[in-house]
Amino acid sequence: MNSQSTTTENHWTMPEVQLPEIPNRSVRITDFGAVGDGRTDNTEAFRRAIEACTQAGGGKVVIPPGLWLTGPLTLKSRLELHAEEGATVLFSKKFEDYPLIASTFEGKPSIRCQSPLDAEGAEHIAITGQGVFDGGGEAWRPVKRWKMTEPQWNRLTSSGGVVDEAAEMWWPNEAAMGGRANVERLMAEGKTEAADYLPYRDYLRPNLLSFRRCRHILLNGPTFQNSAAWNLHPWASQHVTIRNVTVRNPWYAQNGDGLDLDSCRYALVEHCTFDVGDDAICMKSGKDEAGRALGIPCEYVTIKDCIVYHGHGGFVIGSEMSGGVKHVHVSDCTFMGTDIGLRFKSARGRGGVVENIVIERIRMTDIAHEAISFHLFYEGVEGSGSARDEMFPINEGTPVFRNISIKDVFCTGAEKAFLVNGLAEMPLEGVTVRHYTATARQGVICHHVKRLVLEDISLYTAEGPLVKLHRSKDVEIVRLGGAGGAADQAMLAVSGGSSANIECRDPRTAPSQRSVTIAPDVEGQAAVRLS
Repeated sequence: MNSQSTTTENHWTMPEVQLPEIPNRSVRITDFGAVGDGRTDNTEAFRRAIEACTQAGGGKVVIPPGLWLTGPLTLKSRLELHAEEGATVLFSKKFEDYPLIASTFEGKPSIRCQSPLDAEGAEHIAITGQGVFDGGGEAWRPVKRWKMTEPQWNRLTSSGGVVDEAAEMWWPNEAAMGGRANVERLMAEGKTEAADYLPYRDYLRPNLLSFRRCRHILLNGPTFQNSAAWNLHPWASQHVTIRNVTVRNPWYAQNGDGLDLDSCRYALVEHCTFDVGDDAICMKSGKDEAGRALGIPCEYVTIKDCIVYHGHGGFVIGSEMSGGVKHVHVSDCTFMGTDIGLRFKSARGRGGVVENIVIERIRMTDIAHEAISFHLFYEGVEGSGSARDEMFPINEGTPVFRNISIKDVFCTGAEKAFLVNGLAEMPLEGVTVRHYTATARQGVICHHVKRLVLEDISLYTAEGPLVKLHRSKDVEIVRLGGAGGAADQAMLAVSGGSSANIECRDPRTAPSQRSVTIAPDVEGQAAVRLS
């Protein structure tokens, strides 16, 4: 059954996401000699089962209960890989089992190890069932010392591998530790042959699932876990449905993202659970010049009824978004204990347009940093404080974030309820936040925002004004309530010479009862109006 097209309150229509069509025939991997003892190498049995199904015109490859050790699997068109309940597919931890192929990583074309679950140019493919796909990531991943307790670190370092000169990061071997500098050198030299990268294969960690330029994808039911890098990475693909899956990585997993929808069109993600070591549900579209040259936005995406237990961000756009992210609808999700809840990130040089994003009915608890964050200085090279007020020329590398609606959000426990670090030359524009209740140490802090609406906002904070605006204009605040930690705490504080046209309306409270502070650098008291 395909998902139905819907129309959002922003008056754009979400097209129908089409499911794969796979013939009604099946084979079992045990028919081709597979042994589920966790020790037998079943790579050839899987290959023969997939080939037999493909030669017959497509169908289902069934994985029965057992522990099935294998090398990477390549899915073909009109193929369904079905892992029954009790089936665990254990991907090999031998680096030599993973050929180097042309792929993408972190927004740029790259030579990488083939992913355990791999497909390119395939149509009508599915992975279903209640089984588990385990990427054996502990064999590949570097680990930062600060992410482990001292006993954990001691056990890790005594198990083998090497530690860097600063004794702050463990690597599985010398080749992996030295790989980054050598791979960056080869890429700078324009090397595109896999053979050039072979000495550094141990560094080129594969994503657990990589589907490139595929159409009509379904992931329904399994657990995907313990990836060497990102877990699920559909790239430049169309009609992607992901439902009822569990995605797991250790919280300390380097680059341990859950789902990265990258330059994909027409996608549905629903009823999924994430507990990962980096961003959980992430929209991407390439990085810098490479992403702009590809020019495929991530667009027409619906995400609903998902839960995130751990991750750097619950729902994330960026930071690789140079091809744009558009027409995304997120609803009815819960984020518990993530670093940031709703996370938007980019930097000068990225370019790309993020627009027409609708987010509603989100619940968040125990957020370590910001519940909602727009951070346009993600690369961390633009300085801080007054340096962030410097205006740069607008060019193709200037990222644009606009027309974003957030409503019906509840958060209990965060460092900041809402943070915007926009660019002076290209402020965050056209953001509406309605019906938001948050308990946080600090409230709303916005730098460089234009056409912001805050309506029916209740903030319960420990310090600072409920809303702090710096160099922001055309701001409308309607019915701002809650309570601060100090009796004399300001409701609103405004600073910055370019701040203008800020209106605060609340028919329930007389203007004289609303505490507002206006910095001396604000040009004229008329910049702020109370009514």
